[in-house]
Order: sequence, then structure tokens, then C-alpha cells
Amino acid sequence: MSAGRRGVLFAIAAYTIWGLFPLYWPLLKPASPVEVLAHRFVWSLVFVCVLIAFGRNWAKIRAVFRSRRTTMILGAAAVLIAGNWFTYIYGVNNGQVVETSLGYFINPLVSVVLGVLFFRERLRPAQWAATALAAVAVVVLTVDYGRLPYLALTLAFTFGFYGLLKKLAPVESAVGLAVESGVLVLPAVALLMALAARGELAFGQVGVGHTALLLSAGIATAVPLLFFASAARAVSLTTLGLLQYLAPTLQLILGVTVFNEPMPPVRLAGFCLVWLALLILSVDGLLVRRPTPCPEQPIPDLSGVPKNEVAAQPVSLRP
Repeated sequence: MSAGRRGVLFAIAAYTIWGLFPLYWPLLKPASPVEVLAHRFVWSLVFVCVLIAFGRNWAKIRAVFRSRRTTMILGAAAVLIAGNWFTYIYGVNNGQVVETSLGYFINPLVSVVLGVLFFRERLRPAQWAATALAAVAVVVLTVDYGRLPYLALTLAFTFGFYGLLKKLAPVESAVGLAVESGVLVLPAVALLMALAARGELAFGQVGVGHTALLLSAGIATAVPLLFFASAARAVSLTTLGLLQYLAPTLQLILGVTVFNEPMPPVRLAGFCLVWLALLILSVDGLLVRRPTPCPEQPIPDLSGVPKNEVAAQPVSLRP
């Protein structure tokens, strides 16, 4: 199997796992979203440290902490991803899977806006159209919900800014997750101890199966990230950009079919506007990234050139 096909399979695996997360988080009840988040940081750190020890990559961890700038950026990224994870777990456990899926549909459009604000990127007409459609969609969904879709917007912007910070301090996926988890592991442990002192800790109190599920939060966090990292090295950003819609699509399907969340006409209209915006954005991205074909050049006529001078004539070879 070629590296490209293997990369596509890794990407599909990563996005499928993320898309099926709404089936996983409810299994962790009666643990609160705050406790689940704390376990996610603690056991992610344990799992990733095992991987780093196995690969003998401690030098890369030390290199990160030697750079104050990188450490501060990853620390801020840890806070953002913690907010993102908490919002997502809270939304799923409170019957708002459809709205959480909307957040990840909107996220690519948020990334476009952040590129303009922080990297002075200029929007092409198609990107302006997609952004305007997304804004209209938020207005339509606000009318439908009777409030701003705050869960969706929180997910979109926290993950958008998280991606922005990761762009400023690019590190390997496992190393980045280890540093981010390490930054918040002490607050996470302190939180678990506080919950235990108040008698609100579910860990070890419900049953062996429930405890095992909480322990697996580290694997559930790290594995799709590692799959994604492998995919990113093997396939183009265009391919990843198109495949990323697999996760929120699965979440939306689960929200409507498994969790029986309503999809009234106005809400469906808002989603359709978002999907249209994403379609415009994707087509525009494909057209921009398409390589410009090399124009064919005629082979020069050497019939009138002496044989001893033919070798000196420049001949253009077509690719």
C-alpha cells in the first residue's frame, strides 16, 4: 500500500473516532464533565509519556521547555483545548450533539477569519462569500435556538485559536500533547482531589467497567491525534481539509438518529447555509491549489544546424 493511501486511511480513522465520540462520553456518567476533563489530561499524559519513553524522545520534550516562547504558547494552547474539550463533553452529555457538530462545521470558516486578522491574509471573493454565508447562518440559527449558538461558537473559536497557536509553535503531535497535558496535570489532579474530598468523585465508585472507561480517556484522546499526525505527513492539506468534515457529519447523524435531537426547518436552513459556505470554501481551495500545467514548448528545428553544433542547442524537455 502506498504512503498516500495509508495516509488517507489514517485520516479516515482519526476523523471517524472523533465523529463517534458522542457515543463515548455518555458512558462516563455519572462523572461530571469537569471530572472527565481532568481524567482526560491525567491519563493522556500517562499514555503519551509511555509512547515517548518507548520512542526515546525525551530530548524533544526538554527542547520545548528550553524555549520560553514555545512553552508559553503551548501553555496557552493547553488552556484553549481544555475549554474546547469541556464544552464538547458538556454539550454531548446535555443532549446538544447537533449544536456541537455545528461548531466543527464552522471551525474552518473561523480559521479563515483568523488568518486575515493575525497573518494579514487577503480573502479571495469566494472566501468572502463563504464567510458572509456563515454569518447569515449564525443569525438564522440564533433565531431558531432563541439564543446565540454559544456551544458551537465556543467550540469553533477555541479550536480555531488552538490551531493558530499550534501554527506559531509547531511540534510533533505526541510531544505537543505531552507538554499540554503536563501544563494542566497538576490543576487536574488538584481538581480530582477536591471532588474526592466533597464526595463527588465518580472514579472507582461506580464499578470496574466505569473506572476502565475513565482510564481509557487517555487512549481515546491520544490515538486519533497520532493517526492524524501520521496522515498529515502523508497526504495533502487539501485532502485533509475535505476529510475533516467526516467528524462533524457523523456527530450530526448521531445527534439526529441516535439521540433523537430535533432538526426543525429553520435549523436545517441554517445548517444548509453553513454547508454551502463550506462547499464554496472547499471548491475555492481545490482550484487555488491545483498546479498550473506547464505549457508545452515546441521542439526546436535543428535541421539546418551543423551536426557538431547540435549538442550546444538548448532543448526544452517536457515533464
